[in-house]
Amino acid sequence: MATRLSAARAALVAVVAWGSLTGCAADEEGLQYATDYGNHEPLGVVGHPTSDSLRITQKLIWRIADGKADELASLADDAQDKGTAKKTAENWIAAFRKGAGGKVTAEFYDEGSYRQTVVLYLHDTGQIKEIYVLPGSTDYRDVWRVSMGEPDPAEATAVAPWVPKKPGELGSTMLP
Repeated sequence: MATRLSAARAALVAVVAWGSLTGCAADEEGLQYATDYGNHEPLGVVGHPTSDSLRITQKLIWRIADGKADELASLADDAQDKGTAKKTAENWIAAFRKGAGGKVTAEFYDEGSYRQTVVLYLHDTGQIKEIYVLPGSTDYRDVWRVSMGEPDPAEATAVAPWVPKKPGELGSTMLP
């Protein structure tokens, strides 16, 4: 793991140095994403994510692993009540922080043009978490958000009966 993180950090330094030498300024969000990417375990992926559903899922796992409740709640669907999103974020961090800091596989179900079901497998703790990611708009630009309506700790840790115990068992499809 240390070698992978060192290589990622080296790549990040090279990108930042290249940007400085060429006069290109990396946008703050892109730089934050690159920093997060270099500071966390690589995400295992099964199924069919879009680039956006993959990106929001990575951010979600990183915020849980880092214990950043406010930043995690900021990923919530805009239609979600802010208090509910904050409580859900706190529940997810309390329940899944240890597992999110280790090896995680995300299985993306069906295609993600409208909404995508994602099942997270936290290998170090043996936990499973089902989430929903969906597109939205913020400041006149398209973004992806997370449905965060689980203010009850029991609901936040419940696993739906259809969810397989191992990634790939259903062929990453819920449709017949």
